[in-house]
Amino acid sequence: MSKKYSQTKSYDPEAISLIERSVTQTLEAIGEDPLREGLLKTPHRVAKSTLFLTRGYGMDAHKILRSALFEEQNNQMILVRDIEIYSLCEHHMIPFFGKAHVAYIPNGKIVGLSKLARVVDVFARRLQVQERLTLQIRDVINDVLKPAGVAVTIEATHLCMVMRGVQKQNSITTTSAMSGAFLNNPDTRAEFMKLISR
Repeated sequence: MSKKYSQTKSYDPEAISLIERSVTQTLEAIGEDPLREGLLKTPHRVAKSTLFLTRGYGMDAHKILRSALFEEQNNQMILVRDIEIYSLCEHHMIPFFGKAHVAYIPNGKIVGLSKLARVVDVFARRLQVQERLTLQIRDVINDVLKPAGVAVTIEATHLCMVMRGVQKQNSITTTSAMSGAFLNNPDTRAEFMKLISR
């Protein structure tokens, strides 16, 4: 019988307080008045928003996958494409966003499809770099399902490149991580690439 997975949506009061103080100091440092009407509640809003956007630290991707595992003798590719991703770049704490495509070839076990999207969220909702995010998604699916192969591709826009720095408005970063049949079998890899490019 699968173990139930649950997550909490409450915020740690101590963490809220620490972030509020930090935001207040940041507002003062940029020349703003934290007591101005429009900013009175900003430190609290930013604190709650920050904890929400980084809630992946309090989630366990292994448990999520194990909560919906099923025995199934299927050896055909299973693909969930266009999973929305919202994350924060760990270098600037500026958002990057896009889509993930996740596929695996079962080896006696399948997982509830929504759990693949939830696993993407677990790792995206942390301070991240896209390269590591791609690997983490692949690796946890490998660890729990022990499939014949896993493929993960992420396409994302990084606001740290769009809003600051080089300011390249239309740049897209693509990363991929593969294992097993996707890595060793060119036909399997080609089928995956064809499916996600539709």
